[in-house]
Amino acid sequence: QVQLVESGGGLVQPGGSLRLSCAASGSIPSMSVMGWYRQTPGKQREYVAAITSSKSKNYSDSVKGRFTISRDNAKNTVYLQMNSLIPEDTAVYYCNLHTLTNEYWGQGTQVTVSS
Repeated sequence: QVQLVESGGGLVQPGGSLRLSCAASGSIPSMSVMGWYRQTPGKQREYVAAITSSKSKNYSDSVKGRFTISRDNAKNTVYLQMNSLIPEDTAVYYCNLHTLTNEYWGQGTQVTVSS
């Protein structure tokens, strides 16, 4: 069974930075996609960014140029460096692991951007 544990959320002022981490434990296939999604109350979960096992990256237009996703395959950990944060980035951020046969989600970590 795969478990994902996020950390690094919190309260930050507009223009500030945060770094989220997500550690995966369990049987992790060598080929997988790890990513981040976010959700605000009353809205659908929104794609943020993803990275493959070979470190190919993809970003949503709303975060491109401000957020950077990275991955440490040896530690089965994915990171999301968030810079130039704006109030619209406020959400619960969820880690996602997608393999050929399964999909897993973390419990979420709150990010609040406010002065």
